[in-house]
Amino acid sequence: MPLNSTRGGASAKALGLTGNSSGPPIDFDYLVIAGGGGAGGGNRNAGAGAGGFRTSFPGGSKITLRTGANTITVGSGGPEGAKGCNSSSGPITSTGGGTSCAPGGSGGGGAFAPAGAGNDPPFSPSQGNPGGPNAGGCAPGGGGGGGAGGAGNAAAGPRPAGPGGSGAANSISGGPVTYAGGGGGGVFASGTAGSGGSSIGGNGAPAGSPATPGAVNTGSGGGGGAYPAQSGGSGGSGIIYLRAPGTSKFSVSPPTNTKTTLGPGDFLATFTVSGTLSI
Repeated sequence: MPLNSTRGGASAKALGLTGNSSGPPIDFDYLVIAGGGGAGGGNRNAGAGAGGFRTSFPGGSKITLRTGANTITVGSGGPEGAKGCNSSSGPITSTGGGTSCAPGGSGGGGAFAPAGAGNDPPFSPSQGNPGGPNAGGCAPGGGGGGGAGGAGNAAAGPRPAGPGGSGAANSISGGPVTYAGGGGGGVFASGTAGSGGSSIGGNGAPAGSPATPGAVNTGSGGGGGAYPAQSGGSGGSGIIYLRAPGTSKFSVSPPTNTKTTLGPGDFLATFTVSGTLSI
């Protein structure tokens, strides 16, 4: 991911103001990824769901951002056992990922309760998928959290846990990158933990080892903790891309966020933290 220049501490580029402002409204293609859910541990050992995945690219309806300062909100990943935070740009909001057994952009997997629903609240096209159920019985592994590309996987038996649902790829940034994988389920005392979806969701915890978090700026769910004592992984933070023709005049801030030029002559605004797009 490109970094802003550090030259000229008081320059417009150092402040993230990388274009002219006070121009006409701009139509943007978008990819809005919410924060992934944080998985629980103990009896809540399912993988967490990925954050909602909503995009216009390629070929969908663009959003119009108006002259002035437009607030862009990038959702943080949920800590252990907590839902991820929403991401939003203009009229588009993606919902944070669900926790164990709870709904969200994608739902958390099942533990000792049903798996959580995805696409909550509902949008068309869907922003995510449900979590996978556990296997039932006396010592079930947790189900995998749902991902943008598929539902979480069910735990396969009394002890193996379910892998997280796959993420989905998008090329708005210039090439295919996968986002929003579900977290894998953790084990109940022993057995095989579930892997994270598309290698960006957090891996579930095997006995005696910690779960892993969802990857940063992918909106992926955390891996489920192992019963009785291993904690669950936190969710990965979200990300927002806004793409417009190279004739567009806008700037982004703070400097953690970037404005770059893509090969076809488009501008790409990348928000890894909440900030402002000024037109």
